[in-house]
Amino acid sequence: MIKKMMLIEINQPIGCFYVGKIDSRDLVDISKVVRRKNNIGTQRELQETRVKEISKYCEDPDATFPTPVVLAINSDEILELKESSINGIFEMSYNNEVIIAEILDGQHRVEGIKATTGFETEMMIAVMFDLTAEEKAYVFSTINSNQKKVDKSLIYDLFEVSEERSPYKTCHEIARIMNSSEKSPFYNRLKMLGRKNGEMEFLSQGTFVTYLMRMITNTPQEDMINIKNGKKIKENSKFIFRDYFANQKDNIILKILLNYFSAASEVYPKEWNSGEYILTKTTGYGALIKALPILYKEGERISDLSKEFFISKFNKAKEIMIQDGIELTSTHIGSGEQAQNYLASIFKNTV
Repeated sequence: MIKKMMLIEINQPIGCFYVGKIDSRDLVDISKVVRRKNNIGTQRELQETRVKEISKYCEDPDATFPTPVVLAINSDEILELKESSINGIFEMSYNNEVIIAEILDGQHRVEGIKATTGFETEMMIAVMFDLTAEEKAYVFSTINSNQKKVDKSLIYDLFEVSEERSPYKTCHEIARIMNSSEKSPFYNRLKMLGRKNGEMEFLSQGTFVTYLMRMITNTPQEDMINIKNGKKIKENSKFIFRDYFANQKDNIILKILLNYFSAASEVYPKEWNSGEYILTKTTGYGALIKALPILYKEGERISDLSKEFFISKFNKAKEIMIQDGIELTSTHIGSGEQAQNYLASIFKNTV
């Protein structure tokens, strides 16, 4: 079927290219990927996990793809490209039943959309005509080498403006309250937006939220989409705070965390209030979070999740450390995942 597309001419130092929009179904039908093999092609291997994530994201009623998919097209593959009556606007005629375009950037978006049943939207595209293999490689490398990930602390902080519930928003709100409440052991202790303003801010907002979210879900985006679509959050006893979140009892999650971390700060006052120790840094916080499910389930069993209950457990852990000559320093504990697991095991052994 012959179709027409209006394109805006863009002139940049690299040359002239065109920006337009296309139906997502047509984009899938007319495009291909040439993967790098034997010194031919530009694209990396497809990441199936990423494709599944995008496919799931397409179920979000607010799904958006605001950045263009970059296509390389040989001019002899289209029927016509002519300037319209408006300066800088061109009309391209093409057959949507024929593959005419090579994807230089956006393969995972296209594959994710392709994998989603019934999903259709308009997609922005940037079209570059008659590129050589060298030019294709240059465009691909430029796009991908200059990208910089946004700090997770900023991403989580932006969920504050959302009116919809989500694991991201709940964990961000808890982090914000823990950092701003004078009753919290983390009062003015978190690097909000990833920026350090005080000498005791060793833990970033992003790290705090990422670890805490593991107590609620391992599929936060899926939960967020299900909530938007009016679906019930699936039960999963693996996550100790999931039921509280599903039943909108975020205040109980906050109360338990306040009891838990307040207990740690009272049993280890020196370690909690000095930068020489790891307890309030990523290693210590990670260990505390990893140990929390075991201690929580014990407290749940005896119907006691008070600060006093957690104090009794941390006192036992402290006795173990004193007996074994262990101090909460990087010299004794180390850093990284292995160190977190080691310290968490000490806390767990109090049950």
